[in-house]
Amino acid sequence: MLKDYEIAKQAKKKKIIEIGKELNLLEEELELYGNYKAKINKLITENQKSKLILVTSMNPTPYGEGKTTVAIGLHDALRKLEIPSMLTLREPSLGPVFGIKGGATGGGYAQVVPMEEINLHFTGDFHAITTANNLISAMIDNSLYQGNPLDLDKNEIYFTRAMDMNDRSLRNITIGKNEKNEIERNEKFTITAASEIMSTLCMANDLEDLRNRLDKIIIGKNKKGEFVFVKELHITGSLLALLKDAMKPNLVQTLENNPVLIHGGPFANIAPGCNSISALKLAMNLAPIVITEAGFGFDLGGYKFLDIVSRNNNLLVSGIVLVLTLKGIKHHANNDQLDNLEQIREGFDNVSAHLENLIKLNIPFVVTLNKYDTDTEEEIQLLSELLLAFEKDLIINEVYQKGSEGAIELAQEVLKLENQKMEYFYSLECPLKEKIEAVCEELLHTKNVTYTDLALQKIKEAETLEPMPICIAKTQYSISDDPKKLGDPRDYTITVKDIRIYNGAGFITIYLGNIMTMPGLSKEPAALQIDVKDNNIINIY
Repeated sequence: MLKDYEIAKQAKKKKIIEIGKELNLLEEELELYGNYKAKINKLITENQKSKLILVTSMNPTPYGEGKTTVAIGLHDALRKLEIPSMLTLREPSLGPVFGIKGGATGGGYAQVVPMEEINLHFTGDFHAITTANNLISAMIDNSLYQGNPLDLDKNEIYFTRAMDMNDRSLRNITIGKNEKNEIERNEKFTITAASEIMSTLCMANDLEDLRNRLDKIIIGKNKKGEFVFVKELHITGSLLALLKDAMKPNLVQTLENNPVLIHGGPFANIAPGCNSISALKLAMNLAPIVITEAGFGFDLGGYKFLDIVSRNNNLLVSGIVLVLTLKGIKHHANNDQLDNLEQIREGFDNVSAHLENLIKLNIPFVVTLNKYDTDTEEEIQLLSELLLAFEKDLIINEVYQKGSEGAIELAQEVLKLENQKMEYFYSLECPLKEKIEAVCEELLHTKNVTYTDLALQKIKEAETLEPMPICIAKTQYSISDDPKKLGDPRDYTITVKDIRIYNGAGFITIYLGNIMTMPGLSKEPAALQIDVKDNNIINIY
């Protein structure tokens, strides 16, 4: 089989103007970035008009379980069935592109194109977000240098610099050192996907909403212990100027020439991990059924989409697609001494943990196996039998190998999903500790929750602000806070180490375990393979 980038290169793409016409978009509503990419100059704030389907997965291996690929294949399959669906996805971050995981444009015969352009600079949104983020940081340090009119405590500055690249050397640095040590302070960088500006833009409905949210971002505390906000820097107008075009959703297409919106890309570890609400609302006014995807397993992006994004915007999720792979299930057995079938029996505990959580939340769902060529009929049969305990059928998809043809049955089952009233684990008005403990016990299956003194102090401070949903920050490799606890760990103790208030985005992030917001590169990152040959980018995934 051809490599992903070779398949994408052979695609017969339509001009993006033609894709826009199929959505009844006017030419003046499209801002072209070459022949095959465009921004849509049309923001929608109306209530949803379509059925919403969320694609999520079990806890993934480091290479992922193919949620994006499945979401693309499902969209193509619905279109093949003459259902005018829409798909919304996140934009790729350069960190994974040059690191270990690769890009975020799908794979095989279920891809969005032009894949290499989307995975690299695309339409410049990440650059705009990075620049806006660093303008705030530059203004903070300039304020300190220019006499500190905001009376900032340099040891209590929460806002950090950003860069769209994995660079572990920037996790903790010292800045501002001069001959008099006047403004020297500790600082760190986050990857752009983890920037609060990224989450704030993705949660904003329009430019005016974005203005209000930017004003509310907390940059730190003054020497009296009071919060200091971005609005006190008087640069919100400049931030809007940088982000004006980045607020507009991006239109591209699948290999089968079906329209896709790609916009925003917050980390699923410390943020909701899904595309922007502006792209989602636009899609829901362009098509009767919309598919979206959220990062990592259901315990991270999937649950956060329900608890933060859909709750904050009064969106109804009609159903969920839970993606499994046999390699992922075997990984959770954590025992190479077992044969393949025993590994599936052992590793199925991780699948059952997510099934249990979906049932608790009262969300209709289907279960699909993202099939690999190495999967055997005996293994698939065993997985089907294990699912019977949950009264679920296993739907095989082969979108990687077959594109839309590999997801016809999945599309037919998704059309049967109908939304029910979701059962949340907490109410927005209850105390912050109650929210944390409810999610940890119900979603993560903990027995006890403990807190550091720092976390308790910050919880007290957070409760002086308006009530917000919480966003659990933890490893993606386990349902727990420990990446080594595979399968379905139960009745363990979890420690809340810190919290951060994403006041502009409208949620509070709860830090469990050791979470890095600036990843590092592996010993042999993808950056070693990517090249240009005959004016074509090669070996990009």
